[in-house]
Amino acid sequence: MRLLTASSLLLYLRAKTAALGLPSPTKISTTGLKYSSFGSVWRPISASYSHGPQKMSSSASADPPTTQLEQLASMTTLSIDSGSLTTIAEYASTGLISDATTNPLFVSQAAFNGDPKYENMVSEAVEAGIAESLEESKQGGAQLREDLAVELAIERLAVILGREISRFVPGYVSTEIDPRLSFDTEASVMRARRIISAYDRAGVPRKRVLIKLAATWEGIDACRILEAEGIRCNLTLIFGFAQAVAVAQASGTLISPFPGRILDWHNVAAGRPAGADSAVDPDADDGTVCVRRIHSYYKRHGHETICMPASWRPSRGKGFELDEIRSLAGVDRMTIPAPLLEALAESTDPLPRMLTSDGGYPGRNESRDEQEIGEHICPNGRRMMSEKEFRYMMTMDGCANDKMAEGIRAFVSETIKLENAVRIKVQEAMKAVVN
Repeated sequence: MRLLTASSLLLYLRAKTAALGLPSPTKISTTGLKYSSFGSVWRPISASYSHGPQKMSSSASADPPTTQLEQLASMTTLSIDSGSLTTIAEYASTGLISDATTNPLFVSQAAFNGDPKYENMVSEAVEAGIAESLEESKQGGAQLREDLAVELAIERLAVILGREISRFVPGYVSTEIDPRLSFDTEASVMRARRIISAYDRAGVPRKRVLIKLAATWEGIDACRILEAEGIRCNLTLIFGFAQAVAVAQASGTLISPFPGRILDWHNVAAGRPAGADSAVDPDADDGTVCVRRIHSYYKRHGHETICMPASWRPSRGKGFELDEIRSLAGVDRMTIPAPLLEALAESTDPLPRMLTSDGGYPGRNESRDEQEIGEHICPNGRRMMSEKEFRYMMTMDGCANDKMAEGIRAFVSETIKLENAVRIKVQEAMKAVVN
């Protein structure tokens, strides 16, 4: 049993009353309210709420407008980006969130801080990693066994985390390949197969698992191999159109373009104010424009690859944190952090669909898009993009080239932090085994 915030419960009640055809509550009292866990589903035991003032007509009462979160969920599948399983559970209980992503580094840090739930997850991962390393490195020395144990423990921690998330959300869970392998196709494929086997043993259907790879040429090539084997892939660090098309041609399940980081780069390159001081019209936001073009290209040319943008910035600066999300309403999927989901839940303004299922969007210029694509990127897979074409187009796209390298460096930095934290646990456990 634990206390529940009013905002989280309000999300839940709005979803449930909407499903029953009842008016959405606008106010809620949580005095004495607690949550009870029944298996993997979180349900409120009791609550009192009101629908607030309603305008009456001679024929019928008018329902208050639904929240922007509800409106967005009706046209775009939503994923929550959170480091907390508790937060994921709360939002998943609303029925508005289908997928989730989180970071194993958060789990290891929480374990070091004494959270028993996460301590147990890390202990389980370390135990499995050591056991498997002893089996795989019988001919190697102590250092080899330790390095392999750390590598396997990190993988198992990611799978354990994915297993727990899968109990809250009905959709995809993503597990990342070590970003230091971003330029190694063979090693990436080997790791992906090992991770999927671990998910099989954990009882999570592989159709629900996305292997997350950086959208380098080698990562996309690994995606091509894995998708042919029935292993689904999420290609991340998408900053350019060439990457998006190459992934679609490789039959990737999903891409994660980062509109916020694209805007960051263009603001700096153009000498415009950035971050909280940004002052760009949402329809001219470089990140929004890029994602709209990708979405349109996929729909118009029959690609089944899912477009799921993540990483958001305020186009118009502080106070307009939802600009990019609202400008991309209607895209296949979105990954959104909890604070922005909360902001959407607090707004009842109308949220129009900006992207249509046939590829339409405001300001679309089909002839311009096709001219820019040219001979290098062919619709309907008539000719696959070659490696040399991909590398040339990435080099000529300053944003994609710079932000890809920056993103890999950031991911590697986080991975090293995780590795160092897990190594301490592995060393402690190995000493206990020896003694």
